Amino acid sequence: MEFETREGVKAIGSFEEMITKDDLLRGIYQYGFEKPSAIQQRAIVPIIQGRDVIAQAQSGTGKTSMIALTVCHVVDTSVNEVQALIVSPTRELASQTEKNILAIGDYINIRSHACIGGKSMGEDIRKLEHGVHVVSGTPGRVCDMIKRRTLPTRAIKLLFLDESDEMLSRGFKDQIYDLYRYLPPDLQVVLISATLPHDVLEMTNKFMDDPVRVLVKRDELTLERIKQYFVEVEREEWKFDTLCDLYDTLTISQAVIFCNTKQKVDWLSKQMYNNNFTVSSMHGDMPQRERDAIMKEFRAGTTRLLITTDVWARGLDVQQVCTVINYDLPNNRELYIHRIGRSGRFGRKGVALNFVKSHEVTIMRDIEQYYSTQIEELPMNVADVL
Repeated sequence: MEFETREGVKAIGSFEEMITKDDLLRGIYQYGFEKPSAIQQRAIVPIIQGRDVIAQAQSGTGKTSMIALTVCHVVDTSVNEVQALIVSPTRELASQTEKNILAIGDYINIRSHACIGGKSMGEDIRKLEHGVHVVSGTPGRVCDMIKRRTLPTRAIKLLFLDESDEMLSRGFKDQIYDLYRYLPPDLQVVLISATLPHDVLEMTNKFMDDPVRVLVKRDELTLERIKQYFVEVEREEWKFDTLCDLYDTLTISQAVIFCNTKQKVDWLSKQMYNNNFTVSSMHGDMPQRERDAIMKEFRAGTTRLLITTDVWARGLDVQQVCTVINYDLPNNRELYIHRIGRSGRFGRKGVALNFVKSHEVTIMRDIEQYYSTQIEELPMNVADVL
């Protein structure tokens, strides 16, 4: 894969050449990694060297484990203070990052805590007062803990903004600026995302110092290993019949179905249930405990079909997901790549299936053109391709 970079970023082909902590290497190999992915080969060293970095790579190429790995390398575990902060747009992603840090840092005794909304504040306060090295959280709760002086910032030397296109967009921008004000002036900042629109890159000038840029070209963002298909439906209600027809084929492995609204997720789940199909569903209005339980079930493979909104589109990694269905085409082109990237994780093959109403064909063609990719009509022998 070719990278556009503002300066020559050397690719390093093995973890041994990058990582000097033996106990961290043990953790990496125990976790199942053998060789760094393309983005890891280029971005890990500049981050470890203390440079500000903007890293852009496809979904499923090991961005979350790269965060975990570099954090474990940079943190001094003999100092009982928060030294690294990772901020993510969803609670699930923040929790997953924390789990990665604990797994990869198993032999270096790293203490990490997920600071997220929907969980007990008392638990956050207790954990933080006891002392942790790394906090992975969502912007609201992290800001809250800093303002309450429960999360001390004086020793923080590294800030990661994960899925930074989302973090610097309308919803979170003010919170991120607010957060940044509380952090030490000589802070190292790393932005990580699959997509980085131009306006976001421009904003980075405000809080990054001569960053190393590891950027992929847009037409290399689509995942070659993900086959993309569409089914044209004349009317909205025909989507449901199509999904029912596909049900048996889909549940052989695991599939995620994306809808554009929480109401549609609830409606579709109810329809499936009334027709005796087993599905799980999840969206941002559900209590955190329920979201956690659903994620646990889905990861364990107890349920095979998950209906969700874009809360699940970013960074969540369930290895067995082979198929993604866009029951609704996403509202913007960037989301398309995040959604279909839920399948075919880290080198596996995947399938993306788009339900497209007749008047939406032009929107789909626009997505196709934007990513220089092909979305073919779903062939009759569905079982062979899914």
